[in-house]
Amino acid sequence: MHGVEPHVFLIGETRVIPEGLQAYFEHIGAPAWRTDAATDVEGLTEFMGRLCYRSFEPGLNPNVTRVRPTNRAHLKNLIDTGHGSVLEHSVLNFAIAGVSRVFTHELVRHRAGTAVSQESLRFVRLDDLGLWAPTAIREDTEVMEVFVDTFKRLEELQRMMADHYDLDEEGAQFSRKKEITSAMRRIAPIGVATSIGWSANIRALRHIIEARTEPSSEEEIRLVFGKIGEIVRERYPVLFADYRVETVNGLPWYRTENEKV
Repeated sequence: MHGVEPHVFLIGETRVIPEGLQAYFEHIGAPAWRTDAATDVEGLTEFMGRLCYRSFEPGLNPNVTRVRPTNRAHLKNLIDTGHGSVLEHSVLNFAIAGVSRVFTHELVRHRAGTAVSQESLRFVRLDDLGLWAPTAIREDTEVMEVFVDTFKRLEELQRMMADHYDLDEEGAQFSRKKEITSAMRRIAPIGVATSIGWSANIRALRHIIEARTEPSSEEEIRLVFGKIGEIVRERYPVLFADYRVETVNGLPWYRTENEKV
């Protein structure tokens, strides 16, 4: 048994294909248009917003006589006016480690605009249980001892069953290992540490960050989405510029007046 802390890694983001984008601009008669966005994620969001009104430059749409000149100005207007559908085009990919099955069961309730790939305990044998204890447990010495002792005992049972079924014997078939490992996980604690791959588009992510850092949310998911909020505000400052951060019970609460975007 070992203690863990949740970790969040941003491992991927939407990328623009420059040749295709330029071909489109040639097609509509705006070959010189460029964005000043710092990332493709914010640049693509701007592009999709401008596409809706053909507002890359004055004159492409006879109804448009002037355009907002910067990525920041354009995205701010999209968010302020609630034009949230264009935020669905860019997707971020995260690897989240050292989190419990309690956390992942909460996370997968968010389905719209997300994708999930979770570490499978049908295949991954639990011979060293990772533990993260909520504040209420950590601050109570007596209960923390029970918590740790329970994890240790359940870890011992995992190892005992692996020995009983000779899973590490030379020649043991993988299909048999999978069958027994799947059975063994049924007595693993829901608080056992695991990893999960999670992707979300920007519109969904904005909503989930606010909902899951809200003070009434479960502590672990608040902790994780506080970390996610910090990552995205630093890397995509324009798309998250309208958020203010308030600390409640030691954890950040990300709030915005544009929660319906």
